Formats: sequence, C-alpha cells, structure tokens
Amino acid sequence: MSFKELNLIEPLLKALEQEGYTEPTPIQAQAIPSMLQQRDILGCAQTGTGKTAAFALPLLQLMHESRNRTPTGSKPARITIKTLVLTPTRELAIQVHDSFRNYGRHLSLKSAVVFGGVNQSSQVNSLRQGIDILVATPGRLLDLMQQGFVRLQDIQYFVLDEADRMLDMGFIHDVKRIIAQLPEQKQTCLFSATMPSEIQSLADKMLHKPVFVEVTPASSTADTVVQTMYLVSKHDKQALLNHLLDDGHIETALVFTRTKHGADKVVKKLKMSGITAEAIHGNKSQVARQKALSNFKARTTRVLVATDIAARGIDIDNLTHVINFEIPNIAETYVHRIGRTGRAGASGIALSMCDDEEVPFVRDIQRLTGNLITIEKEHPYHVQYEMVEAPRGIQKLAPTGPNRRSYGRRRR
Repeated sequence: MSFKELNLIEPLLKALEQEGYTEPTPIQAQAIPSMLQQRDILGCAQTGTGKTAAFALPLLQLMHESRNRTPTGSKPARITIKTLVLTPTRELAIQVHDSFRNYGRHLSLKSAVVFGGVNQSSQVNSLRQGIDILVATPGRLLDLMQQGFVRLQDIQYFVLDEADRMLDMGFIHDVKRIIAQLPEQKQTCLFSATMPSEIQSLADKMLHKPVFVEVTPASSTADTVVQTMYLVSKHDKQALLNHLLDDGHIETALVFTRTKHGADKVVKKLKMSGITAEAIHGNKSQVARQKALSNFKARTTRVLVATDIAARGIDIDNLTHVINFEIPNIAETYVHRIGRTGRAGASGIALSMCDDEEVPFVRDIQRLTGNLITIEKEHPYHVQYEMVEAPRGIQKLAPTGPNRRSYGRRRR
C-alpha cells in the first residue's frame, strides 16, 4: 500500500517523499482513513510504530480542507487554535511539533509547542501571533490557560498521546481539567501503549463510537530487535559497558539507568575512558537536555545516558543499540526502553546487564513479553547466577553451547 492510496492530498504526499517515507506503517494504514472520515480513534500501539504520523497527517489535511472551504472574498477569520495535542514529556512534545511542521511544510498552517522547564515568553509570543495547532504538556498548558494566553473554545481536534504515560507520571488529573475546558463537539483521538483500567475508563468518557486500532500486543517487543542478556556483578557493570563499547560497530548507544545520579556517574566514568557521553534526565535543564539530544543525533556524542524520562518520545534515526545498564523493575518499562531501536520495521539490538538482585525483574519481563532472551557468556565479567523459575509455558533447557545459554523455549 502507498500513502497515495490513503487519499492524502498532494502537499502531504510531497512532504512524505521529502522525508523519505515510502509506504505507511500498519497503524498509519488503519488510522488515517478513519480519521479522514472524522471518526474518533482509540489506538493501542507501542512506541516506534509511526503513530505520530497516523494522527498528524489526517489532521493537517482536515484543517487544510476546512480552511479552503471559506467562501471566496470573505474576510479571513482570526487564527485560533483548532487542534490540541497533549503529550506527557517535553521531548515528545518537541518531536510531535517537529512532525507537524515537517509534514505540513507545504501547507499554510501554523503550529506551536509549549512545555515547562523554560521561560514562557517565547512560547507566549508564538501564541499571540495566532496558531492553528498547539502541542503541549499538561502543566505548562494549564499555566498558560490560567494566565489567559490560551483559550480552547475553538478546538475541533484533540489528541491525547501516550495516555498511559500520563497516568504513570501523575498527570491524569491535569489532563481531566484540560478536557473539561474543551468543546463537546470535536474529533478525539487517544493513543496508548497499554490500556490499564483508568485509561479505558477515560477513553469511554472521551470518545464517541471510536474506531479501535491495535497493531501489536500492548506489551510486546518488536520482532526486529535482537535481545541479549549479560550476567554480571553490580560492581563490574561499568567495566562491562566499557568492554561492550570497545566494539567499533557500536557507533552510538542509548544507555538506560534507573536513577539520575546513576546516569551522571556512568557519564563521568565513560568520559574518563575517553568515550564521549552526555546524560539526559529530569534534573537537567530543558536547554541542556535538548543540547545533549541534538549532539547525540548529530553523532558528536557517542553515548547518551538516560533515565526513563527518555524511554518514550525520543525518535532517533538509525539508532542500532540500546543498553540497559540496569534492568527496570517494571516490565513494561523494558518494552518502552528497547523500543527506541528497531523502530518502524528497522533492525535493532538491545543489550541488558543483569546482576543478582535484578534476576526477578528479568522473570517479570519474560512473563510480560513472552520473548526468549539469550544469555551471552563470552565476556570477561560473566557470573553464573542461579536463575529463577522460568515463565509459565516455557521449559528450561541446559546450556546449548560453551558461550550461550537460553532461558528456554516454548513447549511444542
């Protein structure tokens, strides 16, 4: 299937060609036609499936067509916000805004992005100039609404992106306050990687006869990502990371830690070893975070060390390696972390370091995803841990070779 078959207008097709897009991803193929019919959408899709384009492209087209229906010779209407997209993080807000600008480069629609952590004056100036599309994080949007800089009475299209992440980060009450200010008549889209009961309840209240779009199981990892586990003691993890990065094939790597302090510590040790590295986490200013991300994308920084604030919403082209310096204690977080690679059908590699305290977390991950994770023994810091009971439906096997051990395989 081609994008042209989705009945997208020529300016959007031209922009997609310039972006190097050749054919729609499954969620785009399913969501775009329904959105162009102005149906509400409930989308369940993991990160990296192309869902930003799935809602941005049809919304740009709908707004463009609506503007062109204005009678010839009539006085141009004052530009007011017609589309609102709510995202949980600053990074995702910036990414979504960039997508709207890139896809809409041949249209005369104006957009802006607002988020906290920076001075609001430049954001207010953008709003005063008049915009059609606003991408926002909940906290900053509420601040600007209370100050009278944003009014939502003209909203025709509303997107709640990464709804489950909103819940995880404690933003759900802010989201509900914003929704209460929106017009009753509008097209609404809710996207979420998982569907906990509170998100399902919110969807039931927000959406009117929605089209349900699901392209992958809510808690699955992409088939294109090769996953490998390294058993290692906690105090040898830094040495193992340096050892892995000795491989010249790893041109860049996104490394995850559980804590901000841990991220800074890893960066310090990498720099001492002559490896260019920067950290990105909640204690960094927005300017510092964007600079670190830009340097990583430009490949002037080889390693970006992040906490889970970066597990969603960061889109890095051709990122081949994600390294879990520490195994997350929430299984879903592992899925989102390694989803930074292997995006939209590309291949990727996820390497994880597991110490003895983290073995139960690995069990939870396998139970959630159903995936088999190979243990790599051929490294200087291998430790033979007594592995816990394998997930239900998976049978343990003895080591199959001198250098690898499998957690098991599915019973036939």
